[in-house]
Amino acid sequence: MLELSLHILDIVQNSIVAGADLIEIEIEEDRGRDYLLISIRDNGRGIPKEDLLRVTDPFYTSRETRRVGLGLSLLQQAALQCDGDLEVKSGQDRGTEVKAYFKHSHIDRMPLGDMAKTMSILIGANPQIDFCYHHRLEGDEFKLDARLLRENLDGVPLNDHNVIAFILQEVGEWMERRNCRLREDRDEA
Repeated sequence: MLELSLHILDIVQNSIVAGADLIEIEIEEDRGRDYLLISIRDNGRGIPKEDLLRVTDPFYTSRETRRVGLGLSLLQQAALQCDGDLEVKSGQDRGTEVKAYFKHSHIDRMPLGDMAKTMSILIGANPQIDFCYHHRLEGDEFKLDARLLRENLDGVPLNDHNVIAFILQEVGEWMERRNCRLREDRDEA
């Protein structure tokens, strides 16, 4: 995978398969402390204790459609090659939390990718799921909560093309403003 947002899509797919109806995606970037944290937490079935130690083994999967489970092992490899790490906490019927840490400035760290498209795809394809997206970057933050959107839409489904366009615009504009500011900060340094 070439972008971290593709890893996020893959891990969230695991949450959906596990029956989650609440999925929280948090991204925290801090260049001063030189880290990037991606956290994905769900309220799905969770992972049985006996399987938890094997979740990063590429030859282990709970799926019956194939014999490999590359999502977590690829994310772990991406984190480790950037002086980071991967942490998975889960319990049966208690949901799962995946945290991936990266050294922000590491030359091998993949770009985050297009989170506006990622969130619009996730919400558009799964309008019944409550997605919460929280992104903190250099003291600024952005929050998108599907539950609040749903409350304010007065019956308009979350996968309506106008709602998807709104999500693309809101997340995209915030990311663009933040990226511009980061570039300016870099130019001044």
